[in-house]
Amino acid sequence: MSAQGKTDMVFHIQRIYTKDISFEVLHAPQIFQQEWLPTVSIDLDTHYEKLSSSEQVSSSENELFEVMLRITVKATLDEAAKKVDNNTGKQDKNQEEKEEDGKTAFVCEVEQAGIFSIGGTNSDSLELCLRAYCPNILFPYVRECITSLVARGTFPPLYLAPVNFDALYMDFLAQKAESKKAKGQNSESHQDA
Repeated sequence: MSAQGKTDMVFHIQRIYTKDISFEVLHAPQIFQQEWLPTVSIDLDTHYEKLSSSEQVSSSENELFEVMLRITVKATLDEAAKKVDNNTGKQDKNQEEKEEDGKTAFVCEVEQAGIFSIGGTNSDSLELCLRAYCPNILFPYVRECITSLVARGTFPPLYLAPVNFDALYMDFLAQKAESKKAKGQNSESHQDA
């Protein structure tokens, strides 16, 4: 207990593990004959699940949560990326008419998870911990895994920039409040009718 009579937050990492990995090179080996001018899209998703109270494991008031961070990276070559002859380094003009619009070079998906024991928090602090703090812990593992998979696919290095999960959480709260406000206005207008 602290001097103010409140309990201090308890946070323990029980385990960090890779839950799912997928790496696909959809148009190999033809994709390696293209000029490398990709458009890279990144999709990020976090979610969590309460596993159980850790009272079964110890006598503390901590609860166990599994937090998952999934990142999908897709690299697509534009129509401007034409086939290049490996011997001359020049663009193959016969291929120009056959070129597809936006050919996918690779799709890489990594889902990293962790089991966290958390206690001594109110619901707002717990939500912040699960949606921002825990994903911040998992992100370096996902980033390293994606960088490694892309390198093993023999593509140029791909380094993911850091993600501000605190800002993403604040945006989530703002959207949630806006949605709630919009629903409240809609129900009022239905009652007036």
